[in-house]
Amino acid sequence: MKAIVWTKYGTPDVLQLKDIAKPTPKDSEVLIRIYATTVSAGDCEMRGMKTALIYRIPMRMYVGLIKPKRITILGMELAGEIESVGKDVKILQEGDQVFAATGFVGIGACAEYICLPENPKEGALAIKPTNMTYEEAAAIPVGGLEALHFLRKGKIQSGQKVLINGAGGTIGTFAVQLAKYFGAEEVTGVDSKSKLNMLRSIGADKVIDYTQEDFTNSGETYDVILDVIHKSSFSGCIRSLKKKGSYLQANH
Repeated sequence: MKAIVWTKYGTPDVLQLKDIAKPTPKDSEVLIRIYATTVSAGDCEMRGMKTALIYRIPMRMYVGLIKPKRITILGMELAGEIESVGKDVKILQEGDQVFAATGFVGIGACAEYICLPENPKEGALAIKPTNMTYEEAAAIPVGGLEALHFLRKGKIQSGQKVLINGAGGTIGTFAVQLAKYFGAEEVTGVDSKSKLNMLRSIGADKVIDYTQEDFTNSGETYDVILDVIHKSSFSGCIRSLKKKGSYLQANH
């Protein structure tokens, strides 16, 4: 099969298209023919080892100190069709259309095929909705799951005001839509000017260009603030909460 192989740390030039052996599923795994994948911020950070120093050292120890050895194919999200299943797979079947987040251990979606456990200990694997294309489904798992996780913690009630700081990224775009789905009366998206029209198009009621305005100084208060980018002061965010409001800080 063909795969984009990661040969050393650095710029996108370190990636190479190669022919490698097609994987064979273990007893509890499924073999997926990949039709769509993504290039996430996590892929780029790992490729160049430009993560925060606190993560960089243990990551190099796991992946490879000098060059990548344990993980040689990037890609954390995918959508495709199951081509074969291991003998212990109970629910998924050959021909099922699926989408998945590989988790850190299972990275390898930049290839024609991948094997994943039917019941992954990390990441996720599920049947693709029939009304979604493979391209649409592949873009959901990481950002969608993170946004869902944090907004569930916020316990949004009908009629509440929600602010998403960093609304134009992977997590933020899902968070805007999910906040409306959960019943928020007003969702405010904070990001750069180039993303504001997009945020309006996916349901944001109000938008703020963070280069022109600091939402923590506006006097507005919110029931829930989801801070994706961590660039506003913590004290300012707390000041912008209503009494008994929730401040949620997405992990990086």
